[in-house]
Amino acid sequence: MEKKDYYDILGISKDASKEEIKKAYRKLALKYHPDKNPDKSAEEKFKEISEAYAVLHDDEKRRYYDEYGHAGIDQRYSYEDIFRGADFGEIFRGMGFDFDFGFNDIFERFFGHRVGFERRARRTKGADLRYDIQISLEDAYHGLEKNISIPRTETCTLCRGTGAKSGTKPRQCPQCNGTGQLQQSRRTNFGIFTQITTCNRCRGQGTVIESPCPECRGRGTVQKTRDIEIKIPKGVDDGSQLRLAGEGEAGNGGTGDLYVVIHIMNHPKFNRRGLDLHTIKEILFTKAAIGAKIDVETIDKQIEKLSIPQGSQNGDVFKLRGKGMPGLHGRGKGDLYVEIQVKTPTKLSRRARFLLEELDNELKNNT
Repeated sequence: MEKKDYYDILGISKDASKEEIKKAYRKLALKYHPDKNPDKSAEEKFKEISEAYAVLHDDEKRRYYDEYGHAGIDQRYSYEDIFRGADFGEIFRGMGFDFDFGFNDIFERFFGHRVGFERRARRTKGADLRYDIQISLEDAYHGLEKNISIPRTETCTLCRGTGAKSGTKPRQCPQCNGTGQLQQSRRTNFGIFTQITTCNRCRGQGTVIESPCPECRGRGTVQKTRDIEIKIPKGVDDGSQLRLAGEGEAGNGGTGDLYVVIHIMNHPKFNRRGLDLHTIKEILFTKAAIGAKIDVETIDKQIEKLSIPQGSQNGDVFKLRGKGMPGLHGRGKGDLYVEIQVKTPTKLSRRARFLLEELDNELKNNT
C-alpha cells in the first residue's frame, strides 16, 4: 500500500518550520496516543504521525524526503533509523501520561513494549572490492581487454540467499517473536524503565533457520572465484580506476562494486607526462653541427623522420606533433618530445683525427 504524504499526515505545509511541525505532532499525539485513545485504529494512526514527525523534524531526513520522497527515505534509512534521534522524550514529557521517559531513543523502546512495531531487518549493501593491475605503456596506448580472477562472496544459488534448505524457509524467532530484540521492563520511582537488547538466538535478524542450506550452511552466501573480463580504454593513466558496478561482494541489500586500479610500468624509452611522451635520442656531434634527418621510433613502433637543424646543441628538444598518448574517449592526442644528446666519439682512426684537426683549424680561422 502506498504511503501517505508526511506533510498531509501532520496537516502542515511543505514550508512549515520545526516549531510548527512539533506543535502539529504534539496535538495529534494527544489525540491518538494509545494511553489516551483505546481504539485499535488509533494505534496505527499514532505510528503514522510519529513516523512523519521523525522524518520532517530531522533536517537531513527531511531533505532526502523532499528530494526523493518515500523511496529515498526507505533506501537510505532502516525503519529503526527513521526514529533514532527524534526528541520524543521532550514531546511526551508533561502530557499527562502515567509514565515519563528520559532517554533519547524513547520511541523505539516505548513502542517495542506497548505497540510492538514489526522489526525490519537492516539491508546492507555488499562490500566494494579493489583489484590492482600492472600494464605496460603500450597497453595504455592501445587499450587492453583482459580476464582477471576475483575471489568474492556471492549469493548462494541453491537457497537464493535465504540460508534455508530447499523446500524450507526461515521462521519467526520464537524467543523474540520476530522483533530481533528482547525487552525487560521494571517500574521505578520515575516511571517504567524498559531495557532492550539484541536477541541472542536470532542475533537480531528476527528469524531462525532450522534446516540450513547444505551449500552455504545457513549463511546465504558462498565464497567463489569469478573470472571477469575488463576493458581498459586507450589513454588510461597511472592511478586511474575502473568501476565495475555489481561485481563486488554480495549483501542482502545489493551487491557492491569492483574498482580496478591501473598501474603503468616504467618504460625503457619513453617518459609520460600527461598525454605527452618524452624520449632521448643520441646523435653524432657532426650531425648536430651540419644538420640531419634522423629516425625516431614512436610508442606504436612507427618510424618518424625528425629534422635536426645545423648548429643544434646538446639538450635541444624537438616536437613530433600528435605522436604522444591518445586522450580518453578519443579526446585529442599528445605530442612526442625528442631531446637530443650529442655523442662524442671515444675512438678515432688516423684519418678521422686528421680531418678533425683540419676542422679545428678551420673553425679557429673563422672565429
